[in-house]
Amino acid sequence: MWNKPAHMNAVADALYAAAALAVLAIAATQVARLPAFALREVRIAGELRHVTRGQVEDVVRRELRGSFFALDLAATRAAFERLPWVRGANVRRHWPARLDVALEEHVALARWAASALVNTHGEVFQAAYDGELPVFIGPEGAAREIAIQYRYFRRSLETLGETPVQVQVTPRRAWQVRLASGTTLALGRENVEARLARFVTVHGRTLGRLGRRIDYVDLRYANGFAVRIPELRRETAKRGRGAG
Repeated sequence: MWNKPAHMNAVADALYAAAALAVLAIAATQVARLPAFALREVRIAGELRHVTRGQVEDVVRRELRGSFFALDLAATRAAFERLPWVRGANVRRHWPARLDVALEEHVALARWAASALVNTHGEVFQAAYDGELPVFIGPEGAAREIAIQYRYFRRSLETLGETPVQVQVTPRRAWQVRLASGTTLALGRENVEARLARFVTVHGRTLGRLGRRIDYVDLRYANGFAVRIPELRRETAKRGRGAG
């Protein structure tokens, strides 16, 4: 190789090019850090109902380190997504000195037992909320499935003027729905939607005519359902005492 000047020249040229690129990279890094390329504006977009200006300013103050070119966009996005109500963040540079941040908030659909919230995508998240929401109860990982079933339950029960306030599924996949009126519907593990549809269909000519408060309906029967009426239990107890 040493006897081949052409090869030696090629190697030398390559080394010079590499050295030049390294120098340029260092120079570019230094230039990118100059005050002239500092971020001067952060613009927040998105329909925000829960994320406060103070929370955004805190992220900007703590996390936005570096100039327009040197800012770590992935780390910045992650910082915004750590805010309690933020489901997602899209962060991009806008020449010459602006950072555009688009935030997507969670939309609360229900409470996850007593520990968290569930959004409209069936995702569990942690945030403070003092409004009224239905309650979902189930094993870990069941929130999405419950959210899907809840929508079906709500649509089906609207025709009766009823609203589900709690939906529960057990680890064995047995479903139970508590209504705003105080009635609990036991739907079991199989044919859940068909059982509820049958209940809605016959309600007007059966339970709807009783004029009694019903606290429990067991829909796990093939051709009917069983009910528990607290008033009848008390009346039966009174008659028993009277007869004695």
